[in-house]
Amino acid sequence: MIKKIAIMTSGGDSPGMNAAVRAAVRTAVTEGIEIYGINRGYSGLLDEDFSKMDYSSVGGIMERGGTVLRSSRCKEFQLKPTRENAVDILKEHEFDGLIVVGGDGSLTGAHLLNEEFDFPVVGIPGSIDNDIGYTDTCIGVDTCLNTCMENIQKLKDTASSHERAFIVEVMGRGSGYIALCSGIATGAEAVIIPEIPVDYDKLTDKLWHERQRGKINCIIVVAEGAASAYTVARHIEHRIGYDTRITILGHVQRGGSPTAYDRLLASRMGYEAVKAFQDNDTDVMISLISGRMERVPLGDVLANKKGLDPKLIEMIKILS
Repeated sequence: MIKKIAIMTSGGDSPGMNAAVRAAVRTAVTEGIEIYGINRGYSGLLDEDFSKMDYSSVGGIMERGGTVLRSSRCKEFQLKPTRENAVDILKEHEFDGLIVVGGDGSLTGAHLLNEEFDFPVVGIPGSIDNDIGYTDTCIGVDTCLNTCMENIQKLKDTASSHERAFIVEVMGRGSGYIALCSGIATGAEAVIIPEIPVDYDKLTDKLWHERQRGKINCIIVVAEGAASAYTVARHIEHRIGYDTRITILGHVQRGGSPTAYDRLLASRMGYEAVKAFQDNDTDVMISLISGRMERVPLGDVLANKKGLDPKLIEMIKILS
């Protein structure tokens, strides 16, 4: 019987993490389960930085960006002796399970705690990159895309006013999801992503011909995992007929109050994570699949990284 669990947010923050924490805490308390927040992710676990949580401690946090539990990247957790120490700490504090909200690396750490030491864990996907397998989307993706769209649209206004090209660099590590979807949503003239090699000669020819036809602005969205905006600029400036400017959106994409969609998604996932413990269904990730909350084995999730939808790639070729 589950009596006491802990929850942490780990790795890169994503809008909506607080909503997941709130839902998990209120569900646990309602079900008579003690729940503690671990501050600063796996680093805080090793430091035994725990705080008991209740209804009042999560009041008013859903609309806040970032994570009230804070986060960190803990490289030493890659070592098995460190993970063994973490399990010893969890057992010493009489925790029956751990909820981890985070991306690929954070979920890997959770899975290893179960695989190596049989400690019960449940994962919740929180990542703006949307590169985690077996879930239609992750907490924070919708807010991130709306932030990108809003900022790119503003750049498009000034690009038209001055007849300029803007190269906009967005996040994504090895995934082009943010760039691809942002480009489609804003009608960008080109999107450069790591999944598709870029031919700069073809790209500049295309943009030059569009300029010759009278187009007065140009937006090029580039994923950080494909190239830097400065690299793209070196390849294309003076060849496309526009004065060129660079904007790097950077960590603004991670922040901000989560959208209604992310609040609802995170709330559903936080609730379901506690229910999974009650059903003794652990070493799973809470996933959104065709509108339903599902529990997918963490081992399967981590073995199958999500790629881009080929139809979206085909769309951008036609629509840009």
